Amino acid sequence: MEINDLTPAELRVWQAFPKGEAVDFRAGEGEGAVEGAGWGPERTVRATVLRALLLAGPVESGEVAALKVAGARITGVLDLRYAVIDSVARLSHCHFEDVPDVSGAQLKYLNLTGSRLPGLGAARIRVDGGLRLTRCRFGGRVRLGGAQIAGALYLEGAEVLAPEGTEGPVLQLHQVTVGEDLCASRLRTLGELRLDGATISGSLRLEEAELRHSGAFVLSAEALEVGANVLCRRLSAHGRIDLRGARIPGRLDLLYSRLSHPGGTAMRASSCVIGEVWLRRGPRIEGMLNLRRSQIEHLNLEPEMLPAQVRLLDLTYTSLTPHVPPEQRLPMLERDEDTFDPHGFEQLTAAYRRTGDDHAARLVQLAKQRRHRTTLPWYGRLWGHVQDATVGYGFRPMRALGWLLSLLAVGSVAFALDAPPPLKAGEAPRFNPVFYTLDLLLPVISFGQEPAFAPEGGQQALAYVLVLTGWILATTVIAGVTRTVSRQ
Repeated sequence: MEINDLTPAELRVWQAFPKGEAVDFRAGEGEGAVEGAGWGPERTVRATVLRALLLAGPVESGEVAALKVAGARITGVLDLRYAVIDSVARLSHCHFEDVPDVSGAQLKYLNLTGSRLPGLGAARIRVDGGLRLTRCRFGGRVRLGGAQIAGALYLEGAEVLAPEGTEGPVLQLHQVTVGEDLCASRLRTLGELRLDGATISGSLRLEEAELRHSGAFVLSAEALEVGANVLCRRLSAHGRIDLRGARIPGRLDLLYSRLSHPGGTAMRASSCVIGEVWLRRGPRIEGMLNLRRSQIEHLNLEPEMLPAQVRLLDLTYTSLTPHVPPEQRLPMLERDEDTFDPHGFEQLTAAYRRTGDDHAARLVQLAKQRRHRTTLPWYGRLWGHVQDATVGYGFRPMRALGWLLSLLAVGSVAFALDAPPPLKAGEAPRFNPVFYTLDLLLPVISFGQEPAFAPEGGQQALAYVLVLTGWILATTVIAGVTRTVSRQ
C-alpha cells in the first residue's frame, strides 16, 4: 500500500506503528463506541490499512512495532485469516462496520476492549498471549471454537446480543484451550454460550453474568475441564445449563444465583467430578436439578433452593452442609420421579454419621425402609407396617418395650379378674397373672405358668392374641437388631 493513498487519520496510524505508539481518536477517555457509526473521516480507518500494517508494516531498528488504535471507525472487513502476525494488535473502543475475521490466525496479543462489532470470526485462532474482549458489544455471533490462547481470555462486561432467530450458539467457545483464566464476569448473552470440551487451566469466572435463552440452552459445557474453579456467584441464567461430564477440582460456586428454566431442566451436572458445589442463598431453582452419577467431595446445599424435581440417582458426596435436621433433607430424596434410590439414603446417612449425629442417621434409615415399603407387594407392605409400628424397623427398639408393658398390663388385669382353671388341680402352681401373661408374651422364656392352666372362651382368645403378638414382637426385634448390627 502506498503512503500517498492514506487519509490523514490513516497516516497517523501508519506513522505510529513502527514505534508502537498509541493513536487515540477519542474526545475523552470516557467516550465509547456506541455512536461510532456517525464518526467522520477524521477518525475513520480502512480495514485494508490495518491489515497491511499487521502483515508487512514498516519497522524501525531498536523499536517494537505495534498496532495501538483507540476510538476509530473501521470500515471494510479486517481479513486476517490464517495470517501469522508478530506485532501486538490493540484496537480498543473502535467501531467495526463489518465482522472481523481472524480465523486460524497466529497472533502475539489481541485487544478489542470496549469496541463495538457486528460479530467476530476467530475459530481456531492461536494467541501467544491474552485475548481481551472486555466490554465489547457484539451484534452477532462470536466464533472462537477451537481457539488456543496461551494467556487469559477476557470477556468481562461483554455483550453478545445476536438478532432474534440466529441459529446456533451466539458465543462459540467449544474445544477452546485457555492457558490461564477465562474471565467473563458480568457477561451478557442472548442465546447459547457453548463451552463443550473446553480446557481452562485456571478458573472459569461468570460472576454476575446474565445469560438468556428462554426455553433452550444458555450454557452448554459438556466435558468441560478446568484447573481450578467455576465461579458463578450471582449468576442469572434464564434457560438450561448443561455441565454433564465436567471436571472441576475446585468449587462450583453458585451462591446467590438464579437458575430458571420452568418446565425443563434448569441445570444438569450429571457424571461430573467436582471438589465442592455451593448452592445457597439464592431463590428456589425453577426447573429440574440433575446431579445423577456425579462425584462431589463437599456439597454445600441449602434445602430451600431445591426445586420440585431433583435427580440424585447414584450421586456420591463425602460431606454435606449446612447441618440441618433430616426432615429438611429427606424431601429431596423423594423428588427423583418414582424411583427408589437406596444409595441416596445411604449417602445421607453417612453424611450425618460423619458429623456424629447418629440420631439423624437413624431417622434417615427409618425413612429408607418406609420408602422401600411402597415398592413391595401387599403382603410385604403389611409386614412392613407391622415392623414399623412395633419397633420402627429396629431403629426405635424402645417401642417394643412399650408394647410389651402395655400388653403385660392388659393381660395381667384380665387374668387377675378371671383366672383360667388349672389343667391338674392338685399339681398346678399358684396362679400369678403377671407371670402367666409373661409366659404368653415371651416365646423363649417359661415361668411354668402357661402350661399349667387352660384358659377358656374369651380368656383363650386373649391368650392367642398375646402369644401371636409376642412372636411378632420377638421377630421384629430380632430383625431390627440384626439390621442395626450389620450396619455398624
